[in-house]
Amino acid sequence: MKLIVGLGNPGKEYEGTRHNVGFFCVDKLKEALAGAKIIFAKPDKFMNNSGPAVAKILRYHKIKPSDLLVIHDDKDIPLGEYKIQTGRGSAGHKGAQSIIDALDTKDFTRLRVGIAPTDKEIKNTSDFVLKKFSKKEKEIINQVSNEIVERIKSQI
Repeated sequence: MKLIVGLGNPGKEYEGTRHNVGFFCVDKLKEALAGAKIIFAKPDKFMNNSGPAVAKILRYHKIKPSDLLVIHDDKDIPLGEYKIQTGRGSAGHKGAQSIIDALDTKDFTRLRVGIAPTDKEIKNTSDFVLKKFSKKEKEIINQVSNEIVERIKSQI
């Protein structure tokens, strides 16, 4: 059994924001992988406090951290790109750090979805990640999320 977790913030006001790209990807994966022996989760805790909820799901279903995939936004990766890494630190991502702290291990896989603009510098990270995607950015996120779905499908 595997667990795929998308990180984001709960509530209507956060739908469509950069910080909720993990939720968006999990929704697409859940639809594409219906019937697979995978648990999909979107913690109902705010991103930076998601670790205890993820740890609870792992314990309840007796899933090892090595069978965990966490999908989240990354302001250091250009919009339209993503990286998959296992056993790495949080790189400053507070949601990822919350999970590392709660599990007391880095032995899980992270899929980091790029949200960084290619044309400007981020001045205020909090404001930036909580803004909604523009129409053009939504198209790019939709395209990269389709690529992510195909990549994950090919690895299952």
